[in-house]
This record gives sequence, structure tokens and C-alpha cells, in this order.
Amino acid sequence: MSDSIFTKIINREIPANIEYEDDQLIVIHDINPQAPTHLLIVPKKVIPTINHADASDRELLGEMILRAQAVAAKLGFAEDGYRLVFNCNLHGGQEVYHIHLHLLGERQMKWPPG
Repeated sequence: MSDSIFTKIINREIPANIEYEDDQLIVIHDINPQAPTHLLIVPKKVIPTINHADASDRELLGEMILRAQAVAAKLGFAEDGYRLVFNCNLHGGQEVYHIHLHLLGERQMKWPPG
């Protein structure tokens, strides 16, 4: 299986607008934003789908959520609210098979999304 676009971004093979990075995660701006602020929290460990995560990934998944919280606060929209979304497989809307958490903010969210 070839590297995903996220692996290529992590390896600096292709450019991205990086908001944050540490040894576990990279946070990038989505190239097709669905809200005024739309970021992707991507683990550096390749996990194809949420269905592939296991108990050993518990801390990493928690770090993804806490990083989303911190970025929302840093960018100033945490108090107004935001949406966090994991897409899983085809019917869940997943397009890149390397898990990533969507952080959407700075607009009123509706259900269903749109």
C-alpha cells in the first residue's frame, strides 16, 4: 500500500499549512474546508481506520482530542463551540485511509451537517 497524503505531509514530501506539530501529531488546515476554520488532527502513527485502532492506541486517541481542544482555544473559538468528527470507511465519508480528526469551528453547526 502506498503512503497516504498525510504520510507524505508528515515526511515533508508535499507542503501543508501546519498549525501544530509534535512527536505524535500534526495539525494541518484542510484543503477543502467545510467551515471557516477546518483543521485535521493527524497522528504520525498510521492507523487506516478507527476500526483498526486498539487498546494500545487509547492514549494517542485521547491526545488527538485534547490537541483539538487546545487548538480551538488558541484560535479563539473554543467558547463559542466547535465540532469534532472522525469519518470511518466509505459510508462514513472517509477519503484518506489514515485516521484523522476534523476540527470545525467559527460557524454555527447544524445536524445533519451542511
